[in-house]
Amino acid sequence: MAVPRPKDSDIDVEALIVGAGLVGMTLASALAGAGLPVAIIDRADPEAIVAPEFDGRATAIAHASARVLQGVGLWEGVAPYASAINDIRVSDGDSLLFLHYDHREVGDDPLGHIIENRYLRLAMIERVRSLGTLELLAPMEIVDISRTPDGVTAELADGRHIHARLLLGCDGRNSGIREAAGIGVTRLPYNQTSIVCAVFHDRPHNNIAHERFLPGGPFAILPMQDADGRHRSAIVWSERDELVPALMALDDAAFVTEMAPRFGDILGPLELAGPRWSHPLSLSHAHSYVGQRLALVGDAAHAIHPIAGQGLNMGIRDIAALAEVIIDARRLGRDIGAPDILADYERWRRFDNMVLAVVTDVITRVFSNDIAPLRMARSVGLGAVNRIAPLRRNLMRHAMGTVGDLPRLLRGAAL
Repeated sequence: MAVPRPKDSDIDVEALIVGAGLVGMTLASALAGAGLPVAIIDRADPEAIVAPEFDGRATAIAHASARVLQGVGLWEGVAPYASAINDIRVSDGDSLLFLHYDHREVGDDPLGHIIENRYLRLAMIERVRSLGTLELLAPMEIVDISRTPDGVTAELADGRHIHARLLLGCDGRNSGIREAAGIGVTRLPYNQTSIVCAVFHDRPHNNIAHERFLPGGPFAILPMQDADGRHRSAIVWSERDELVPALMALDDAAFVTEMAPRFGDILGPLELAGPRWSHPLSLSHAHSYVGQRLALVGDAAHAIHPIAGQGLNMGIRDIAALAEVIIDARRLGRDIGAPDILADYERWRRFDNMVLAVVTDVITRVFSNDIAPLRMARSVGLGAVNRIAPLRRNLMRHAMGTVGDLPRLLRGAAL
């Protein structure tokens, strides 16, 4: 049972962030790094979430998102663990027609990087603990949160209170902050589950990522850094819900045997490089990103299919936009929780997020079947796009996150 603390130990900050995941920690680094007093709270123990067995996922960080991590002081900590994506090859199953992105067509920078979530979390925890204006409260439970026109007050399980001008919900697709605020959400199921693991293989991946569209869902092969002198790739295997329990129940050898035809023989014999995880897939989009002294960020506002690896990158673009409007308002002596400030954030991000959600949803549904005429049309379409160089280069820049109305951090400029 928590022991109540004296009232003079209450915490006064400008921004209270709920959720110390990848989005919440990045946002905390951006705001506190610019001098704002920030508190970030999560019920999970930071030591538990960096354990190797907690999460075996690896995340695709687009080129522009890497600029944001650099701008908020996180990239130095994760760069040693990042594997560049120099090329992306997209195909419909084993079709000979495909779409190939080569980073050299648009410059010298890689299209993005693959980084294990564990190393992202380690770098983020180290960074937030180094910032004098940031207080990390984890593990910690929130008993109650109230929002009024004058501010936000959160009551903690240990009896303390946090007073803030703005509440930032970074607590994921099942956001309790969003629910408590009465903000509705549209959900669309995919009837697919994502199986995540890593594999060793005999041949080098040469920093090429593969996205293969299969009847059960997309199958992604993502280049990772070698481990123990052996070549590795991360696997994101989307499959029909009804098949996943049996796949997850297989022993390692049988699982690799089942995976091998989907993987192909491009990298030689395969061997599991660790445990497997599974996550149900759906699309969700909040009816509003903001409320009274409240902004939703990342998956709390929108969550999409992992196809194309854009989920966290959407959240990082939210962070760049929100941090810019908040910091600019504070420099002008404005109240960072004012309705017009929050409306600027929603206006900046909502359309972009909705477009990407619709595009990934349509692609997932069109490609996740084995209808012969559609299969032929898809292959011909990919091959045709591959032959149109200006279109191909434009799609590459979108994948890198370097087009559109970009906040300063996405352009590589300081806040």
